[in-house]
Amino acid sequence: MNERMDNMEIINHSVEKIEDPFGILSGSRYEFFLQIEVPEEDELFSENGLKIRVLFAVDESGPHISHYHIMENKTEKVLDFELEDDEVQLIENYCKEHIEE
Repeated sequence: MNERMDNMEIINHSVEKIEDPFGILSGSRYEFFLQIEVPEEDELFSENGLKIRVLFAVDESGPHISHYHIMENKTEKVLDFELEDDEVQLIENYCKEHIEE
């Protein structure tokens, strides 16, 4: 199921639970790679395609985004952009729905 906002659409994802062999971290951590599409007129648009790497935590604070990077698909180049609050909320909700506990 695709999640859509006016300027960004999550079209696919992969997720992997991050193992903590030393038991240092509380709760669980996940690494998401979200494939996204944005309109050509959006400042984020790249002909190489876009993905967002999200570190997502589920701990005593509840489920939340720990960190994210916006990257070009083909080059893996990290782009220096921050998402709008509504986009961050979309991603957080998407990750909550797709964690594998």
